[in-house]
Amino acid sequence: MLRITSINLNGIRSAFRKGLQPWMATHDADVLCLQEIKVSHEDLTDDLRHPPGYNGHFCHATKKGYSGVGIYLKQPAENVATGLNCEEFDPEGRIIRADWKTLSVISAYLPSGSSGDERQQAKYRFLDRFGPWLDAMMEEHRSTGREFVICGDWNIAHKEIDLKNWKGNLKNSGFLPEERAWLTDVFDKRGFVDVFRQLDDRPDQYTWWSNRGQAWAKNVGWRIDYQICTPGIARSARSTSIYKDERFSDHAPLTVDYDWTL
Repeated sequence: MLRITSINLNGIRSAFRKGLQPWMATHDADVLCLQEIKVSHEDLTDDLRHPPGYNGHFCHATKKGYSGVGIYLKQPAENVATGLNCEEFDPEGRIIRADWKTLSVISAYLPSGSSGDERQQAKYRFLDRFGPWLDAMMEEHRSTGREFVICGDWNIAHKEIDLKNWKGNLKNSGFLPEERAWLTDVFDKRGFVDVFRQLDDRPDQYTWWSNRGQAWAKNVGWRIDYQICTPGIARSARSTSIYKDERFSDHAPLTVDYDWTL
């Protein structure tokens, strides 16, 4: 069994202060994909870089205290790569990829457009670059059999079931028609699988809650964190869970267990 977990940390140092490492030790994931680590290379301490049982790999944002992704691995990967080969977005630290013989796992942090129109337009430009990158993965999958698991905070709730207050967010970033249509194409046209929804079709299953009001207490959330896969490994997915017994950030860890070996 291969256990993959994805979590937006909203700051790796903050998440560790809130008990992430002891939870990791008992949770026992093989791969942990991290987003919004918000730490520069020089500020990564050894306990953050290599917590017990794991080796960490990171892609930092140039801007201090901003964005950044990482991946904790129990088993060494054959190769680890970062970025999209994109001059605009690679300095923001949004992609890291680990490759094994027949499987690649990616931690991705897609831009948010919630701060205003300028960032929303940047989000659309990112999607325009990310789409062909996904196409290349699917082509590689079809030609070589390599499977892909793309974990992360995609900053888009796909359908009405994926956020509590969908009527009030129809004109807000993260639930705009253009964003949702783009994500529909990822599944319906590009052929990727939303593994959580494949396994769990219940409402009220969210991975992010605003810090405003009583969003967490009332479960007024959004499902914007995903594990999106090529079809072969998607068929091997056996169970999924969103961990809410503890709070390490404003996002909850999303886990999928696959009938797979590295």
